[in-house]
Amino acid sequence: MNPYHKLYTPQDTAVVFIDHQPQMTFGVASIDRATLINNVTLLAKAAKEFNVPAILTSVETESFSGYIWPQLLDVFPGQAVIERTSMNSWDDPAFRAAIEATGKKNIIMTGLWTEVCVTWPAIELLGAGYSVYVVEDCCGATSPAAQEAALSRMVQAGAVRLTTIPALLEWQRDWARREHYNNLMALLKQQAGAYGVGVEYAYTMVHRAPQSALKPQIVPKKGGH
Repeated sequence: MNPYHKLYTPQDTAVVFIDHQPQMTFGVASIDRATLINNVTLLAKAAKEFNVPAILTSVETESFSGYIWPQLLDVFPGQAVIERTSMNSWDDPAFRAAIEATGKKNIIMTGLWTEVCVTWPAIELLGAGYSVYVVEDCCGATSPAAQEAALSRMVQAGAVRLTTIPALLEWQRDWARREHYNNLMALLKQQAGAYGVGVEYAYTMVHRAPQSALKPQIVPKKGGH
């Protein structure tokens, strides 16, 4: 069976976070950078919730790029970050070993910049027999044209494009599965934008759950509207 003719699961995927570092972020012009950081953090938290192995890698931290975003490091405290000199993660033996150590054949890719540090290892992973899914709104390129060209090249090589929300919902799949339901809903309410607002509305207005502690209580006005 073609691996793309079935949905992936938490048990058969690993997620890669490539070079989410300040210097790389400065050059991003294909997506709003605050949105990018939010999406990456949300995907990381969901991966942790579903026990999906995560690989963090950085390039030239001390000499050029700076440290990985604290928002991402906070999700995986104490996890080793694979430090590289190569623009292509696949050239680094430690990265290849980390991929192999997961035992997973479905690799979810995120990173900066899309046109180099995501595209090149994605192509190599495909060549090595892995199935590659590129979460495009967790990636950033130096221009919209660069983003689209990179995504096109990866798709031509056999990768699949997707975005943050469907990427993490594919792990959940069925709302009858309750193991991760409440924690996932909490993540979505906090970081899933319009979808999160809808979840909060359903909880409070439809199901009459208490308001989030982060929101002020509504005090009715006296003596008029």
